[in-house]
Amino acid sequence: MFGLDWDHNSFYHRFLVRQLPKPCARVLDVGCGAGAFAVELARHADQVDALDRSPVMIDAAKQTTPDNVTCLLGDVLEHPLPANTYDAIVSISTLHHMPLDEALPVLAAALRPGGVLAVIALPRADLPRELPVELLAAVGQRVFAIGFAVLRTLGRGDWYAKGPNHGDMPVVLDPPLTTRQVRQQAAALLPGARVRRLVYWRYALVWHKPNN
Repeated sequence: MFGLDWDHNSFYHRFLVRQLPKPCARVLDVGCGAGAFAVELARHADQVDALDRSPVMIDAAKQTTPDNVTCLLGDVLEHPLPANTYDAIVSISTLHHMPLDEALPVLAAALRPGGVLAVIALPRADLPRELPVELLAAVGQRVFAIGFAVLRTLGRGDWYAKGPNHGDMPVVLDPPLTTRQVRQQAAALLPGARVRRLVYWRYALVWHKPNN
């Protein structure tokens, strides 16, 4: 009856935008994919660097992003990022593709003092500890899917519809770390980082780099 699948990543765009400092001069989008979030970031920052290691994704991003977005092909663990530069570094569904203990120091070094790291990524299932959240997600996913599909059918917007390049994005079926393990590693590497499980099979990590 309706297309009941929807994009959980874009659902959390607004959460990440709320973490951006104001004013925001320069942002790094790690694992930018086809550039959908970079387009949104461009409305809130003077300059956006959109980085992805997939040539297919970068080519797609170049077709859709505005002039204040620079699309960069590269792996964040190898790409030469400028030190102490970015007001914010954001990432959606990318951090679980790489070793956390290698990625977090790289990202922290590229942030300016006082800058913000804000990440949405996939956790490994942690049952039975997170069973209530898993049940809520299963029910809410279906309810929201129907509501979003109705709104799309009525022409009220795209309402988290998956983009045409969604199938080209890499998928990790079994992420390596639970939310609890991410919290433990982040606490050791980035003191003061906040990590919490989100409903729709994601976790959020937010860290403010000290000013001194």
